[in-house]
Amino acid sequence: MEKFTITVTTAFGIEAITKREIANLGIEVGPAINGRITFTGTMQDVARLNMFLRTGERVLIKIAEFTALSFDELYDNIYNINWQNIITKNGFIHIVAKSHNSKLFALSSTQSITKKAIIDKMKEGYKTVILSETGSEYLIEIAIENDIVTVNLDTTGKSLHKRGYRDLSVEAPMKETLASAIIELSIFNKDKAMIDAFTGSGTFAIEAARYALNIASGIDRDFMYQKWENCDSKYYDLAKQEAEDNVIYGQKLRINAFDIDKNCISIARHHAENARVKDYIHFQQMDMREISSRYNYGVMFANPPYGERLLKEREIKVLYRDIAKMFNTLDNWSLYLITPYEDFEKVFGKKATKNRKLFNGNIECKLYQYMGKKPPKQIITNNN
Repeated sequence: MEKFTITVTTAFGIEAITKREIANLGIEVGPAINGRITFTGTMQDVARLNMFLRTGERVLIKIAEFTALSFDELYDNIYNINWQNIITKNGFIHIVAKSHNSKLFALSSTQSITKKAIIDKMKEGYKTVILSETGSEYLIEIAIENDIVTVNLDTTGKSLHKRGYRDLSVEAPMKETLASAIIELSIFNKDKAMIDAFTGSGTFAIEAARYALNIASGIDRDFMYQKWENCDSKYYDLAKQEAEDNVIYGQKLRINAFDIDKNCISIARHHAENARVKDYIHFQQMDMREISSRYNYGVMFANPPYGERLLKEREIKVLYRDIAKMFNTLDNWSLYLITPYEDFEKVFGKKATKNRKLFNGNIECKLYQYMGKKPPKQIITNNN
């Protein structure tokens, strides 16, 4: 099977988690640089990465790399690629561009010149004067860094955080990929009690349940590469069958999700049903201040509202103090709370066991981790 260079993009701060996921798929992974992890793989690897990655954003195939200091050089190098071997005759071509610390920084010009070069080469290769662009979409990324141009073919389409189950909206939702990364960083597993204290659209609870049941993140969505006329459907079919075979239904999970907003609970339940995990999560309308648990050990996740659009400074302080009061009633529980509020520990009244910088969209946040005591080891006796 042909091998080529693959790049997986991921959010800043969670590169190590995404690298571990890739390695767990049996793929020899390369270094992570600026939110990009590059390595060698096959088309079957592309299908499995899209299907199984919980924390990655996109899976790209590298087509070419070259230096370009002018738009003439850009055109010539793009034109020299045998595009008729990549894009079908009537393929719809969409270009995205990004540039950093380079002479070519006008993104709209970069996009238009790239497309012109591709079209000109395809007309020559297909020996035609017209390309209808009525077929499958091909998304080409032009990434320019320090005058080095990397040309990538996007295999994913809609970003991998769009699992397909979240079709209703709430205010300020968390990306599924970030929720998954936090769960991966935590001590949560299928045997631990779990609370999602501000469930919103249900993301933390749903991602935790899917993690515990081994439900692949891409099991209920499609990907751009599937629609290419020149791509064998067997790659997706094999990855989908592997994903279905790996699901472990029937486990007893102790996942509870709360929100003060009745509408949020309704939306979260709907999303859980879409995500195949409605029967594994207990959703309840409840003020966070009233949360309690009959379990002595467990893991709580919290993505409380923040920002001028949602809460004012005085309200934020009251909220965080109330979270501390509630959390202190839970014996031996661990807490993972994400917020951009710089004085969180001071207001919360306790220094975190550790914290980690993450980005929730474009908002720089910190994940504060408060570790509870470990449960005592069970002693197994032999009475025979």
